[in-house]
Amino acid sequence: MICFPNAKINLGLRVIEKRADGFHNIETVFYPIGWKDVLEVVENKTTTDVFRLTVSGLDIQGKIEDNLLYKAYSFMQQKKQLPNIDVFLHKVLPMGAGLGGGSSDAAFFINLLNLQFNLGFSEEERLLMAQSLGSDCAFFIKNTPMYATNKGDSLSPISINLKDMFAVVLFPNIHSNTKEAYSYIKPQASIKPIPDILKQPIHTWKEELVNDFEQSIFKLYPKLKSIKDKLYNEGAIYSSMSGSGSAVFGLFKDKPVLTCFKDYPQWCGTL
Repeated sequence: MICFPNAKINLGLRVIEKRADGFHNIETVFYPIGWKDVLEVVENKTTTDVFRLTVSGLDIQGKIEDNLLYKAYSFMQQKKQLPNIDVFLHKVLPMGAGLGGGSSDAAFFINLLNLQFNLGFSEEERLLMAQSLGSDCAFFIKNTPMYATNKGDSLSPISINLKDMFAVVLFPNIHSNTKEAYSYIKPQASIKPIPDILKQPIHTWKEELVNDFEQSIFKLYPKLKSIKDKLYNEGAIYSSMSGSGSAVFGLFKDKPVLTCFKDYPQWCGTL
C-alpha cells in the first residue's frame, strides 16, 4: 500500500514561554500543502527481518533505531501483533526546512499500518502515538488546518479561507537546527492571538502575523531574509519562514513565475 506524506507550513509562530521540561509553549497554525514524499509498505514473508527500510531520493542520515518510522513501528508492535515489513521511502521533502517532512512520514506511516493490517486503532490512539514521536507529528494524523498550542501538540480545528491562492515554498539548501533556533529566542506572550489575525484580510498579515524565529535565523542566514524580500517584490501578499526554518514561502493571488529562484528546490501549488 502506498501513501504520499505531505509537508506543512506555519501561519504565524509565537514562542510563548519555556517549560519546566525544557520544551517551549508555542502558538501557531499548521497548514498542509501539496509537496509530498512517497511511502510504501509491503509485508515481508520471505525473511526473518522484522523491519527493513529502503530510502531513495534525498539521503537520510542516522541509525535505523533513531528513524521515526522504526520508532512508530516498534511502538505499535508493543500494542498489536504486526507482520515483518519492507518500507520504501522516496524522500522529496527537504530536511531541516521547517516543513515537517519527517513528522509527516511518521504520522502517515501510523495511519497506513493501521489501515493496511486492520489494526483497529482509533484516531485518538493514533494521535497519542504520534504525539510520542514529535511535537508536530499529531497534526499529520488529521492533516487539516489546525491551531496548535502547548508544545505544538495541542490541536484544535481552524477555518481559513485560502481557496484558489497559490503558495510558493522555497528551500535554499540551508539546514536549520531547531534546538539552536530555540536557543536564540526570548519567549513572550502574544499581543493578539494568531486565529484573530487570520480572520483579518490577508493583506494585513504582513505587519501582524509574525514568526518569532525569523529575527535570529535571518541574522544567522541573511539569504533567508533576502528570499522573503524578493517574494514580496514579486507580488506575494504574505511571506514568512516556515517553522524554525529554513524554507520560506509566499502566498500569491495568481500563479507566479519566479525565475530568480530556479536553482532552489521548491513547490508551487494551490492551497
